[in-house]
Amino acid sequence: MRITKFTHSCVRLEHDGGVLVIDPGAWSEPRALAGADAVLVTHEHTDHVDVLRLAGLGVPVFVPADAVLPDLAPLPVTRVAAGQRFTAAGLTVTALGGRHAAIHGGQPDCANLGYLVGDAVYHPGDSLHRPDRPVETLLVPAQASWLKLTEAIDFATAVGAERVFPIHDAQLNERGLSSVNGWFAETVAGYRHLAPGESA
Repeated sequence: MRITKFTHSCVRLEHDGGVLVIDPGAWSEPRALAGADAVLVTHEHTDHVDVLRLAGLGVPVFVPADAVLPDLAPLPVTRVAAGQRFTAAGLTVTALGGRHAAIHGGQPDCANLGYLVGDAVYHPGDSLHRPDRPVETLLVPAQASWLKLTEAIDFATAVGAERVFPIHDAQLNERGLSSVNGWFAETVAGYRHLAPGESA
């Protein structure tokens, strides 16, 4: 499976001619969606979903069952729940988790699903929900208002994937990204930073 990282949390997966895009948000490049066969949205925040870009796409869009996304109503949207298995762009996907990580003492969270694609690639969205099975490739959140670096490192270490690529990193400047990459590389086996547009 070919993985192409785009800005922030957007990832494009290509396999056997199918193209699946996860979290094409307002900060990611529109070209991530070129030729997409299906889209997975982990949650309703605009850094993970750009409704206007999806409006003219005309492909299936999968979102958490409890997500508040009224602007998606006219699109071919399928609402999914944690534990549900479905097919998107010819790939088997399992929805995991259920809630966004807590941001700050008692502030309301929202529905958030992690997606395990083909039992090989895991994108947790804005959570550190651990999959209940081994995964080959983990997409690990690198920076967020709800996240400490040590939590992200512990999460990546506990999952124990062969390959680990950072996501959720658009708010890091060059110095911050260098620091985060240094810590991950020192502590997490299989870690590799992918720049926007780079594939693995």
